Amino acid sequence: MITAVLFDMDGILYDSEAWYMKGSIETMKELGYTGDMQALNKALGLTVNEMYRYFRSLLNNKVSVKRIAEVNDAYYAEHPLPPYQEIMFPHVPEVLKGLKQDGYLLACCSSSPLDTIRESLEAMGILGYFDFMESGENVKHSKPDPEIYLQAASHLKVKPSECIVYEDSRTGIESGKRAGMTVIARRDERFKQDISEADHAVNDVMEMAAMVREINTCRK
Repeated sequence: MITAVLFDMDGILYDSEAWYMKGSIETMKELGYTGDMQALNKALGLTVNEMYRYFRSLLNNKVSVKRIAEVNDAYYAEHPLPPYQEIMFPHVPEVLKGLKQDGYLLACCSSSPLDTIRESLEAMGILGYFDFMESGENVKHSKPDPEIYLQAASHLKVKPSECIVYEDSRTGIESGKRAGMTVIARRDERFKQDISEADHAVNDVMEMAAMVREINTCRK
């Protein structure tokens, strides 16, 4: 029986990935990158520090992580993320409310800094729906390692087999699967993420919630 739903955040609760990808492209162009821009899609789901190291490898280790961070930070200082409420996916609040009313435990497990997770959930008015939240920067091994999802299950006092993970990136999907959890992936053709390892695929959060209830009905 499913008792908990564990959410990623970027690309799941709000549509920030296009903004991040544009920033990554502009940063890498400024740093002299002329390779395949689709290679930057592999940075989705990584922590900030992991992203910088990945970008450095694409630059043949000729640019320091410090320099990459400086250029990246300067870009985002000039091009801030739109207000969270404006980029929140449709129906997120009512879906979370409905899942809570049905008795599910909810967690947010993101590679973003914990302060960002808390700030964004609060700004969207959905912080109170979550029983637990954790950042990939606070665990020893970030996604695709399963640690963050196993930690959430432990905190919620549920078995991994009782959890559904809702993800959009290949990295996050692998993390959920390695944790022994059922993974539902959100389709998004913009970033060419490989979601083939997910147990189910949906188009939006409404379909995800319906899938959770369908899975539970089949397991009873």
